[in-house]
Amino acid sequence: MSARSFTAVLRRSGRGGVLVPVPFVPDAAWGPKSIHHVTGTVDGRGVRGTVEPVDGGFGLVLGPAWARDCPVAIGVEVAVELAPEGPQRGELPEDLAAALAAEPAAGAFFDSLAQFYRRAYLRWIEGAKRRPQLRAERIAEVVALLAAGVKVRPKA
Repeated sequence: MSARSFTAVLRRSGRGGVLVPVPFVPDAAWGPKSIHHVTGTVDGRGVRGTVEPVDGGFGLVLGPAWARDCPVAIGVEVAVELAPEGPQRGELPEDLAAALAAEPAAGAFFDSLAQFYRRAYLRWIEGAKRRPQLRAERIAEVVALLAAGVKVRPKA
């Protein structure tokens, strides 16, 4: 999942922030997902957020605090670099990737999670690296939780 670089003219968003128009279809660039969590830079300043449908295209909406704290003017063309955030499906261990592929609802929900939640599940699974049976049980539990739409694994 490679980063995409482009230039964009900043616009005011309907929520008091800044809209960075995205000149490509995220599903085509990074694979289909319900939500595209991204990280990167806008005019050299770090950003994290989601690319979402906006005005018949796509855009990254940066909140009012970002607009207030960064001296970037609306209507100015800026350099932008965006990449998918956090572990992606193609970077997962084979056993987990196969389990998510076998349960499409779990895979789709995993793809929609912010990196914090994805990494928490991965850390828990990796904690059983030297115990193959426990690892398989944890993967099965994670897939069931994801299929049920659970963001955070309940503490035992």
